[in-house]
Amino acid sequence: MLLELKNMFKWVTVGGNRIFLLKDINLQVQEGEFISIMGPSGSGKSTLLNVIGMLDGFDEGEYNFLHESVHKLKEKQRAQLYKQYIGFVFQQYHLIDELTVYENIETPLLYQDVKSSERKAMVADMLDRFNIVGKKDLFPSQLSGGQQQLVGIARALIAKPKLILADEPTGNLNSRQGEEIMELFTQLNKEGVTIIQVTHSEKNAAYAGRTIHLLDGRIEKHINN
Repeated sequence: MLLELKNMFKWVTVGGNRIFLLKDINLQVQEGEFISIMGPSGSGKSTLLNVIGMLDGFDEGEYNFLHESVHKLKEKQRAQLYKQYIGFVFQQYHLIDELTVYENIETPLLYQDVKSSERKAMVADMLDRFNIVGKKDLFPSQLSGGQQQLVGIARALIAKPKLILADEPTGNLNSRQGEEIMELFTQLNKEGVTIIQVTHSEKNAAYAGRTIHLLDGRIEKHINN
């Protein structure tokens, strides 16, 4: 088992009333699964992804990740856990504007004390894999949306995470680039990487082994694809 959420609730309090963002979520994810999360806007998809990625806390329930009780860890321990095991792909890229493409892709390796020569080889490999060698000295603002997305994905993959969390990973790509990214995810999944993606696209959702439908913060149904 890679991770398990048990009876998880997350809420915000507005004018004395609790507004639930996640309601009684129970979810088990085995290593090597590929899961899609779907649901209307405001159903809690991104919130759930952020909680799984430890970027967001929750108010009630349990979260176990690789036999660690995430809900009992201090923030620093949580950060170590996700930097070691989790790669994020966001629709908004979250690239660092002041760093070049090369430096953006290299960033996760700096947290993991990878030797300089090894870092160079790993970044070169990613630049090559995404056909962006010619862009390595450019800054994010000099790239198209599609290219920025590719850099974001390269950065998420470079540290060889156990789990990739992707929020609308093909949102800013044309259909051909989108298909390439989904094929890449499929390949990574075959290599043993666990992938959880939030998507509006039925076509992209179908790449996964199962789809979880959220409605009003609850898991409405599970479908095996």
